[in-house]
Amino acid sequence: MQTLHNIPIHLYLILSSVLFAIGVFGVLLRRNAIIIFMCIELMLNAVNLLLVAFAAFLGDTQGQVFVFFIMAVAAAEVAVGLALLTMIYRNTGSVDIETLNKLKN
Repeated sequence: MQTLHNIPIHLYLILSSVLFAIGVFGVLLRRNAIIIFMCIELMLNAVNLLLVAFAAFLGDTQGQVFVFFIMAVAAAEVAVGLALLTMIYRNTGSVDIETLNKLKN
């Protein structure tokens, strides 16, 4: 069994899967837009952990380079998402997803 600094790779897989599952359940079950954004960030970080683990396991840096692109996308998502949430909060007084249906009218 291959290890990464005395930690087996399957433990990285399990941790990443658990973090991703928590993020998916958070996106599906929560109604607060801020919590949904946090769960999306959690899913992206789970993928980042997996990419770094496999890059270290294979001795290749391509996974680590790809992590930087994911982090750039996550930063852009946070900037745009928080700007949208600020405008939604100013218009509706809430960040509840159900109140966004009022914006259609």
